[in-house]
Amino acid sequence: MTREQSADGGTGLGRFLRARRTRLTPAEAGLAAGTGRRRTPGLRREELATLAGISIDYYTRLERGKETRPSPSVVDSLARALQLDDDEHEHLRTLASRAARRVPAPRTAPSRTVRPGAKLLLESLRPYPAHIVGRTTDLLAHNPGGLRLLAGMEQWPAKDRNIARYVFLHPAARDLFDDWSNQVRGCVARLRALAATDPDAPDLTRLAGELLVKSPDFARLWERHDVKIHAHGRKTFHHPEVGDLTLGHQSMELEGTPGQRLVAYFAEPNAPAYDALVLLDMLGSEPSPAQTARSHV
Repeated sequence: MTREQSADGGTGLGRFLRARRTRLTPAEAGLAAGTGRRRTPGLRREELATLAGISIDYYTRLERGKETRPSPSVVDSLARALQLDDDEHEHLRTLASRAARRVPAPRTAPSRTVRPGAKLLLESLRPYPAHIVGRTTDLLAHNPGGLRLLAGMEQWPAKDRNIARYVFLHPAARDLFDDWSNQVRGCVARLRALAATDPDAPDLTRLAGELLVKSPDFARLWERHDVKIHAHGRKTFHHPEVGDLTLGHQSMELEGTPGQRLVAYFAEPNAPAYDALVLLDMLGSEPSPAQTARSHV
């Protein structure tokens, strides 16, 4: 697979620059609106080049992928002109480094094997829901509540359990998350960040390819090139079995297992949401009908 055929859909640096340029209005950039109808959404190439202090020709070559070795100072100037936040700025640096082949060659996909100690940690967190996900959000391990919290996920075969696939394709997901749109943006942002460093990764290309075909929402968000990731905060769920509950959540990398993250949800012990988590843990511990049937064979 060539770089132009990667999951990034082409030259990552140029596409990211264009996506950010077309989303920044002249007013936001401090420019006069001017007269006449603008054919281009957001800033024109020449406007961004002027703001960044580079020539129009050089910027055009960058965006079209014909110039692939921008200096660190040019990257920083573009980040300032585009008003990128810290995550987006770092993402732009990564894309520029990759375009100039200053990053290591893509590695093989990380192991899907979860260490015994990490599984023990999941059990110790009960009744708090927790699960371990891979770099493309595959659900690799979970405690009872960590699976049951994602209503309906337990009905899918283990090999198909993936957070991004769930939020875009499972019929229960839109009703489960109080802020579904924010949830899906976060999933796409993580995949976009991976595409910057390893765009040809087979696990990424398979998942992104599937979602591009099956979900117009994913396709729209994928083209936005958002990379803002929220590793902690609060989420509200409308769960069909335990009702409404608002939980804190924390995501953390597992050292020694590249690409794996532990995601845990929690509530204060005396809060109503805690009682709901206890019930959710109990429900998740019950054998499924399929398991019960097998036990009687």
